[in-house]
Amino acid sequence: MSHAPVLNFAMPAASSRIEAETPADAAGVEALIMAAFGPGRFTKTAERLREGSRPAAGFIARRGERIIGSVRLWPVLIGETSGLFLGPIAVDAASRSDGLGAELVQACLDQARTMAVGGVLLVGDRAYFERFGFVGAPEAILPGPVDRRRVLWLPTRAETVSGRVRIG
Repeated sequence: MSHAPVLNFAMPAASSRIEAETPADAAGVEALIMAAFGPGRFTKTAERLREGSRPAAGFIARRGERIIGSVRLWPVLIGETSGLFLGPIAVDAASRSDGLGAELVQACLDQARTMAVGGVLLVGDRAYFERFGFVGAPEAILPGPVDRRRVLWLPTRAETVSGRVRIG
């Protein structure tokens, strides 16, 4: 995992902070993701894409010593364009309405803009992610079934992408 700088954001409600994920956070992140998505996550195309890869960067939020939010960036190639695949975004149920997910996404996007990649790809809700600058990427072909309307791209160096998406 890259050694990204620690990013601190003013968080609403109780004090939380966003910081770079470390290897010591792995068990807490996995528990949070499992609580958020359950075992059904292993059947999703996005999860298939992440298998066998290591995150390029990850961010977490803590409340005290407990991890209450997590998101990661994974290296991918879309056709011949290098990119990062964002996800999964997991936030503890008690913290889902305070903007923590958006702050985690923003931390990833800030990190991605410092990296030599064409942009960030994800599968998600267009209405939610448009506020960050994501646009449709229907020409990016993921390795499994996916609603193409939910395949989104945030350009950092490449305006558009097309082709098969694979581990980078």
